[in-house]
Amino acid sequence: MTTASENPVRVVTENGITTVTLNQPEGRNSLSMDMLQALSEVFDGLAADSGTRVVVLAASGRVFCAGHDLREIRAQFDSHDFQLALFQRCSKVMQQIVNLPKPVIARVAGVATAAGCQLVASCDLAVAEEGARFATPGVNIGLFCSTPMVALSRNVSRKHAMEMLLTGEMIDAARAESIGLVNRVVAAEHLDETVHHMAATIAGKSGHALKLGKAAFYRQLEMPLAEAYDYTAEVMAGNVAAADAQEGICAFLDKRDPHWQDK
Repeated sequence: MTTASENPVRVVTENGITTVTLNQPEGRNSLSMDMLQALSEVFDGLAADSGTRVVVLAASGRVFCAGHDLREIRAQFDSHDFQLALFQRCSKVMQQIVNLPKPVIARVAGVATAAGCQLVASCDLAVAEEGARFATPGVNIGLFCSTPMVALSRNVSRKHAMEMLLTGEMIDAARAESIGLVNRVVAAEHLDETVHHMAATIAGKSGHALKLGKAAFYRQLEMPLAEAYDYTAEVMAGNVAAADAQEGICAFLDKRDPHWQDK
C-alpha cells in the first residue's frame, strides 16, 4: 500500500484502487481555491498513474462537501477576476473527473451541497449512505447554482434538476437515488464495503476497455442518434483489434480467466 498524506487532500492507493479524500472537515470540505488546486494536481497525476485502475472520491468528517467557501468569496467581492478564476478552476476539476481515463466513484457520507453536489454528479458512479443529503441551494442566497447545474442536468431529468435548482431544498439519499443522482443507497455501516466491492469489481476489468468505454460514453451522449451509432461502431471495431479484447474473447470461449495487458 502506498500513501501520500497532505492537506487539503489525502491520497491512498491499494490494490489498484486510489481513494482521494477531501481532508478539511473543519471547513466542511469546501471547494476553496486551495482545495480545487490540490484536487486538480491529484487528478493530473492519476491520469498517468498505471497503478490506479479505479478512483474513489471520499471526504473526512460529517460533511462530504458544502460547496464553495463563501467566506473566501466574500473576501473577494470586489474582484471579478478572482470570482471568474474560482469558478473556472472548479469547472476544470469537474471536467478532469469526467475526462479521467479511469472510473471515479463518489463515496458520499453526510451533506453534499452546491458545488459539492456538482462534485457527486461529475463522478461516473456514486454510492451514498442513508443519511446523506443533497441540494443546490444557491438560489436561497441569491447566487444561482449555474455551474453545478451543468453536472446536475447531465445526470437527472430536466424537471428534477430544475426543481432542485429553483427551490434550493435539500433532498434525502432515497430521493437522490430515485432521480438518478446516485447509484445506490446503503446503511452507513455498509458504505465502505459497498464502495470497495464496486471499485474492486471494476478494477478487475481491462484498463484499456475501461478507458475506451468511459471516453466513448461521454462523447456519444452529445451526438444525434445516427452519429452516435456511427461513432461507437468505429470505437468497437477498433476495440476488437486491441490485445485485451482478443484475450478476453479467447478466454471466454476457452472457459478460463483472462490475463489483461491493459492495451
